[in-house]
Amino acid sequence: MSKEVILTGLRANNDLHIGHVFGAMLPIIDVAKQYAGKYQVNMFIPDLHSFTTPIDHSKLQQQIFDNLRMFVAAGLPLDNPNVHIYRQSYIPAHSELTIIMNNFTGMGEMERMTQFKDKSAKLGTNRVTVGLFDYPVLMACDILLYGAAYVPVGDDQSQHIEITRDLGQRLNARFDQELFVVPKTVKEQHEFFGKDQGLRIKDLADPTKKMSKSDETGKGVIFLNDSPEIARKKVMSAATDSLGGVQYDYRERPGISNLLDLLKLFGGSPEDFIGQTQYGPLKSAVADKVTDFLEEFQSKLTSVNDDKILQKLEISEEAMAKQANQTLFKVQQTVGLRSKDG
Repeated sequence: MSKEVILTGLRANNDLHIGHVFGAMLPIIDVAKQYAGKYQVNMFIPDLHSFTTPIDHSKLQQQIFDNLRMFVAAGLPLDNPNVHIYRQSYIPAHSELTIIMNNFTGMGEMERMTQFKDKSAKLGTNRVTVGLFDYPVLMACDILLYGAAYVPVGDDQSQHIEITRDLGQRLNARFDQELFVVPKTVKEQHEFFGKDQGLRIKDLADPTKKMSKSDETGKGVIFLNDSPEIARKKVMSAATDSLGGVQYDYRERPGISNLLDLLKLFGGSPEDFIGQTQYGPLKSAVADKVTDFLEEFQSKLTSVNDDKILQKLEISEEAMAKQANQTLFKVQQTVGLRSKDG
């Protein structure tokens, strides 16, 4: 690999919403457009990671392609040869290296992972799987197989960068050779990408929490496949307060602040509404911006060419399998699973 690698994951399942667009999709697409050429940009679909929490397996394939279409509609460059889009499960080296790496990973290390503790607490003891427990090792292998230097992650996933570095350096030291190129430190990641790697839009119905698919009612979430009419109703029903007057106050007035942020995000001017005594005009302005966005986005979505997506996947998967297999084979030789003679 002659170029340094930037690696990031594209969501494999769950319905995408406007929070994903501005919090993840557009930053990821900007990375691809800005850095491709100088860097090799790996954008993989983490379909194996999808199993770490309960999903509807019958919908996974459809969700993968629906989400890829949405990334393409949002501007993901399929024609750039330095951008590689591939499905994790289509490259067996991810799974094979994970099995090896598990034997160099401590139980205590995995038990201390914050995301494991948080997710397992929500799921309950009987629903916590080995896959969820082992998630960080698979993620480390996703990175180490390609010698990825840069991986854009938020603060909630900084631990994953740290454990990846630990595991890579551990095997390098254990076998006294550079088996892996380890990713840059968390500090260096933030310096490269910028500390703020995406905006977290708040739920319209409960603006004290971020917009999330886990909201089973969907009342506060604007999905990318919502009709403009449904999206408008959700905005007009957004939670506000009874304090009167439009003002920014994230602590005391999260609903109004969220609407002002949404307006700015979609190109409007919050300043035009500061001080107004009625909330209706602000909601209407936000609803107009959101529906305009959805109409344009959904129009682009209808023109996405599925054949081009499949072609890009096949080309990328062939190229990435070669890279991943080279790393895997070197590890297999080192740990004694393959002869060093060939």
